[in-house]
Parts: sequence; C-alpha cells; structure tokens
Amino acid sequence: MFPDRRIKNILSHPNSLTLFRVAAVPLIVILLLFPSRFNTFIAALIFSVAAITDFLDGFIARQRGLVSNFGKVMDPIADKVLISTSFIMLASLGWIPAWIVCIIIGREIAVTGLRNIVAQTGKDISASSLGKYKTGFQIAAVIPLLIHFQHLTIDFQAIGTMFLWVALILTIWSGTDYFIRFRSLLRT
Repeated sequence: MFPDRRIKNILSHPNSLTLFRVAAVPLIVILLLFPSRFNTFIAALIFSVAAITDFLDGFIARQRGLVSNFGKVMDPIADKVLISTSFIMLASLGWIPAWIVCIIIGREIAVTGLRNIVAQTGKDISASSLGKYKTGFQIAAVIPLLIHFQHLTIDFQAIGTMFLWVALILTIWSGTDYFIRFRSLLRT
C-alpha cells in the first residue's frame, strides 16, 4: 500500500510507465559495461519489466481516458530507445553481429521518418500486425541475449540468436510493408 495517493497516481499514470522505459536504458547500459552472470541477468530483468510497461501504458491510457500527445510521441520513442540501446550494447560486447543491429535500427529510423512525413499530410500509417510481431520477436530476442550466460544448462545465447533471426526477417518484411503503404498513401 502506498501511504500517499498522489504517489500511487504518479506510478500508475501511463506517461510515468513510458518514462520508466527511458530511465531503464542507462541502468541496462551500466550493467552491460561490466558483464557478469549477475549483471546480465539483472539487465535482462530490468529490460523485461520495461518491455511489459510498453503494453501497460497504452492499455491504462485507453482504459482511463488518459491518452495524451506526450504519450503518443514518447511511447514509440521510449520503445525504440530501449530496444536499440540494448541491441547496440549486445553488439558492442560481440554477442550479436553489428550488421543486424544496423538493419534493425536503420529500419526503425526510416519508418519513424515515413510516419512523420505521412502525419504532416494529415494521414496515418498505424502499426501493422507485422510491426507488432517484429517488436515481439525483438523483445523475445533481447531478453535471452542479455542473459547471455548459461543458467541451469540453458543456452540463452542460442535461444536469443534464434529469435534474433526471426526478428530480423520480420524487421525487413514490416519495413518493406511500411514503404509500400507509404507509396500508396502518396498516390491518393
């Protein structure tokens, strides 16, 4: 129980959950600067909690009628910062190929640019189901890749690598889908 209702309201506000994802990023970076079985496990735990808030903030905002311009802008940015930073740190440790990270982050930047261009025309390219699967597989890849070390004879690096390849395919596929939809919107 929270002694002060204001604190409870702040912590359950969707924008606070979005900001938690942003705040989780430096913690993950610091932990991965000193990779050990303990630090990587804690980094994966922090990432997992932050990833869950991605679902919760949107759900809470819609349920309570708290959808805001701040949330609309910051929610996707927080997601991209969390996932991109994790991928960059994993590549810096040599745990995943840097070229895959370049494709994933490049796609995110390109699609964000397209969405901004389309938004200026008053139209919208909302997230497709492919984009949602892409995000899900990216998250599913990052968690075991962050754990990295074997625990209880489970090869988390191998599991994460398998999810990473699926995430890469979905990243390219969904990015192509966005560009095709963008072209058709410009024609209308």
